[in-house]
Amino acid sequence: MRIARFSIDGNVGYGVVEGDAATEGGPVLDIIKGIPYGDFERSGTKVPLDKVRLLPPVLPSKVVAIGRNYAEHAAELGNEVGDIPVAFLKPSTSVIGPGAAIEYPSFSSELHHEAELAVVIGRMCREVPRERVKDVILGYTCANDVTARDAQQREKQWARAKGFDTSCPLGPWIETELDPADLGIMCTVNGEQRQLGRTSDMVRSIEDLIVHITEAMTLLPGDVVLTGTPAGVGPLNVGDEVAVTIEGIGTLTNKVIKRG
Repeated sequence: MRIARFSIDGNVGYGVVEGDAATEGGPVLDIIKGIPYGDFERSGTKVPLDKVRLLPPVLPSKVVAIGRNYAEHAAELGNEVGDIPVAFLKPSTSVIGPGAAIEYPSFSSELHHEAELAVVIGRMCREVPRERVKDVILGYTCANDVTARDAQQREKQWARAKGFDTSCPLGPWIETELDPADLGIMCTVNGEQRQLGRTSDMVRSIEDLIVHITEAMTLLPGDVVLTGTPAGVGPLNVGDEVAVTIEGIGTLTNKVIKRG
């Protein structure tokens, strides 16, 4: 099931995406009653997908991201994979949706794309045992962990480099019925392939990451875990269109603009 968050005529809601580009009339949204965390009902009111504006599929209280979870990516930046996951936070204000603009930060001159599989949490959880991880996951979406690489290297910590406004595109929707173990991940810039990898190349599994994170903090419904990026990260410039495509989910596209 694909669950999208959308806006139409000033109203915001959630809906189940039905059909695709090959479907007669195109895909539609069946608007749901309430929110997707737990049981919900479809209203039966359907709106063509091209008549709404897709929003970030969730409004997380926090985004917990994992660095160096693909060995080839760690190597391309001259880093080693450590004994424990490298975790950092991106604030809720960094989140934007499909089609929204990535604003090039004024403090950087080296902006990079990082295509990632994002895990969307469906229930409040803490100290989750490995065998219960699937129970706390609502589904999966595409993410771009946009990074001011020069600031990351210069400042030795990642709060500004990875947490600036618009640095966390998410979307286009949440796929709830998906096995994340071996999915293709691709990033293109202006139609040119930059990254191509598979989730099976992760150093640590999603189960490992959720266990590790929830040892330290409570995750709330709608929180997001970014699982790391494959090799091939590279520069973004003002005017570029960057797209993250994940097998079984879809494509998240954003354009880079000058801030201000």
